[in-house]
Amino acid sequence: MRSELTSLLEKYEQKILGQTFNLKLLLSAVLADGHVLIEGVPGTGKTQMVKTLANLLGGKYNRIQFTPDLLPSDITGSTIYNMQDNTFQTFKGPIFSNILLADEINRTPAKTQAALLEAMEEKQVTIQGETYPLSDVFFVVATQNPIEFEGTYPLPEAQQDRFLFKLYIDFPSFEAERDVLKQVIANSTVLETLDALMDIETFRSIRDEIEQVTLSDDILNYIMQIVRKTRESESIRFGASTRAAISIGKAARAWAYLSDRDYVTPDDIKIVAKPALRHRIQLSAHMELEGVTIDQIIEELVGAVTVPR
Repeated sequence: MRSELTSLLEKYEQKILGQTFNLKLLLSAVLADGHVLIEGVPGTGKTQMVKTLANLLGGKYNRIQFTPDLLPSDITGSTIYNMQDNTFQTFKGPIFSNILLADEINRTPAKTQAALLEAMEEKQVTIQGETYPLSDVFFVVATQNPIEFEGTYPLPEAQQDRFLFKLYIDFPSFEAERDVLKQVIANSTVLETLDALMDIETFRSIRDEIEQVTLSDDILNYIMQIVRKTRESESIRFGASTRAAISIGKAARAWAYLSDRDYVTPDDIKIVAKPALRHRIQLSAHMELEGVTIDQIIEELVGAVTVPR
């Protein structure tokens, strides 16, 4: 199992250059059965990152381009009356997949954004009063653009909390960006169709193995101390929820598994703390005025907690 996962990650890094750390975080979130919010300026490869992972995993993949006129039924599906048979037919929407890319999720109104809530939390969809289960392997990867605010609808806190991670995608290094340019011009990447290196059954087996990764009581206490610090800090207006602590624990297990270990270390917690917390806490007004970032505050809070031995 681990060898297949290692091969998948290596192939992934060959196709998406300059984002090694974020690729491993994205794969960790997926293996932890979580959803991911990706934020980055246009042209940094956010969509390609998700599409490539979907191809390598081999599951059913759908992409929705979110727009201001998108309706909830465009995501979940709808029921239509068939006049010939005098029956109602249910047409399932693109949400019935294993991997759903919600592209530019902040470009659609709150009512349509909310159509994802039930699916993300309970893995089911309600169409015209009838409930339909989604696959047990289902995760949403949503992207948003941080530099354009005209015609956008910021995600409410309740929906952001459903995402296991929030990843920031920045421009790669000079060398990595040059290699991207070289490969695309040579038509050796982007347009190439990738063969799946894994199937859904293997994915389920790996996910089951990750659940056996050891989280000691000391590590659990470490997680809780970090989360509770976010509620006590004067720099933070609203601290992290219990769901944040659960997310850190799940993500740390997956990260440890990807690192070829069957136990979680404090370093694993430090690595996943930022992406697991940055969208779940709000800075106080005086911190925002001083230009302090959420990531800086998280680093300070984590550094203030005694590391278990």
